[in-house]
Amino acid sequence: MSNDNLPVWHGTTILSVRKDKSIIMIGDGQVTLGSTVIKGGARKVRRLGDGSVIAGFAGATADAFTLFERLEAKLEQYPKQLTRACVELAKDWRTDRYLRKLEAMMLVADQDVSLTLTGQGDVLEPDDGVMAIGSGGNYALAAARALYGENNVNAEEICQRAMTIASDICVYTNGNFTMEKIELS
Repeated sequence: MSNDNLPVWHGTTILSVRKDKSIIMIGDGQVTLGSTVIKGGARKVRRLGDGSVIAGFAGATADAFTLFERLEAKLEQYPKQLTRACVELAKDWRTDRYLRKLEAMMLVADQDVSLTLTGQGDVLEPDDGVMAIGSGGNYALAAARALYGENNVNAEEICQRAMTIASDICVYTNGNFTMEKIELS
């Protein structure tokens, strides 16, 4: 049986919003294999290193954990330099024979910067402080950008509302959210 005939794991929406004095990262908990929901409460957003970095992943779970471990090692090597650690991880990810096969994307953020990381070597900072990945990422991103301009809505409310919209549209996204927050100084 070729891998083309195997069911595909789907599911994840990760959203991050940097607004005013906080950064929020939120992810849904659904893991789907083909048309079957395997798990509803997966934790796809977490703190890394000393807790000053928050990260979320979309893609294969084992691949994401490998990338989390590699990023933590880079953060130890380059303390308080998230961008540098991410660029070094992206270099390894793109050139290392083993890492190159990993199928995942990551959002990471700290006090200073928010970044999207991909296996293509991308380390991207959003123009507006809003970024999203995963199967429902485009829905969450569009909703968050629409809400971002409202003066009376904070980052946490934007994330909750945008993820609810994404979970109403994307069948691979549920309403069981995990959220991490960093208060900006």
